[in-house]
Amino acid sequence: MSERLITEVAVGVLVAPDGQFLLTSRPEGKVYAGYWEFPGGKVEAGETVEQALARELREEIGIEIGAAHPWKTEIFDYPHALVRLNFCKVFEWTGEFQMLENQQMAWANLPVQVKPVLPGTIPVLNWFAEERGHAGPTHLD
Repeated sequence: MSERLITEVAVGVLVAPDGQFLLTSRPEGKVYAGYWEFPGGKVEAGETVEQALARELREEIGIEIGAAHPWKTEIFDYPHALVRLNFCKVFEWTGEFQMLENQQMAWANLPVQVKPVLPGTIPVLNWFAEERGHAGPTHLD
């Protein structure tokens, strides 16, 4: 059995001044369509995580980001791909949010009200809970 290659993915955790964070739904036609996640996408050859994140957020939601602050990484084994999710916090952006892939967006707090949540998103919600001293569930099933 051959080893699966890891796909590098840049993930943007956009945090508003009031502490809410941005979630977007996966568009129709993609694996896990309709599931909620933090926006981002594959790192292309020759790109850094930060460059990939800036490109993906421009392509998906029409904004230009300021600094991307590397936060945590998590390897996730989905049936369709083995991915390393490189989570970066983003506190500054410009432009109007546009859902360029016909996805939905929601500003969220803990516990997250939108569902279903993509499995790779749940660790981030737990990290937010730890940072914020939040007791109780991070998302509602």
